[in-house]
Amino acid sequence: MTENTQNVWLVTGAGRGLGVDIARAALAAGHAVVATARNADNVTKALGEHDNLLAVALDVTDTSAAQAAVAAALERFGRLDVLVNNAGSFNAGFFEEMTPDDFRAQIETTLFGPVNLTRAVLPQFRAQRSGLVMTISSTAGIASTGDFLTAYAASKFGVEGFMEALASEVAPFGIDTMLVEPGFFRTELLTPQSTQYAEPSIADYADRTAATIEAWQGMDGKQSGDPAKLADALVSLASNEKPPLRFAAGADAVELFETKAQTLLAQAHAHRELSSSLAHDDT
Repeated sequence: MTENTQNVWLVTGAGRGLGVDIARAALAAGHAVVATARNADNVTKALGEHDNLLAVALDVTDTSAAQAAVAAALERFGRLDVLVNNAGSFNAGFFEEMTPDDFRAQIETTLFGPVNLTRAVLPQFRAQRSGLVMTISSTAGIASTGDFLTAYAASKFGVEGFMEALASEVAPFGIDTMLVEPGFFRTELLTPQSTQYAEPSIADYADRTAATIEAWQGMDGKQSGDPAKLADALVSLASNEKPPLRFAAGADAVELFETKAQTLLAQAHAHRELSSSLAHDDT
């Protein structure tokens, strides 16, 4: 990406929440935006009409729909420069109480959603010998701290591994990847529209379930992070000649990164002698 150039962005989950802020910031910077949501009318309601805006209906779990969204972007604007894998949901609850279908649904949206869109854009990016795959991960993909996160963290740890491994595969074609790990931002992730709680069913978890739900619901709308500022930061970083492989978004995210790094170092050192003694004797 280069500054002062109009790029074409495709932003998933742009009918509400952080996706709206990212699309709005990209438009304000002079870029063209293909903004997607399950219902394209929600994009228009959130962003209004704009010459450089194309609203597209997209369920990120549908591979054919992902291909169609990319095709619509190319038909309208002739190229595609930035993919923002932003669409998400939060299936919350203790692992034992979450149904297999709900656990799988989380993985389908927040892991396979980015997989589907990335697969759809890479042929165009390779042809152009340029492009940026930006994926909104989470601090839950760096360290899972607290209850109710098994499915969500599994999907975000998966995204982290996927993007990290993909980076070296596509770098020779001028394609960059960028993971974004937001801390707590005042988005709509904790609203009833985005968060689905597992049905309480096991008495052993009952007290913690009630307390955790109360805590999550009490946090909604009070998070310290400003999504508009995050969106501006992402548009700015995308214009760098070499965007960062990871961006810790928010002071809480920076602190979590540092804590996880220290934890890993401590774990590496804890059994260093045993860990280092496992080679064949003839090596």
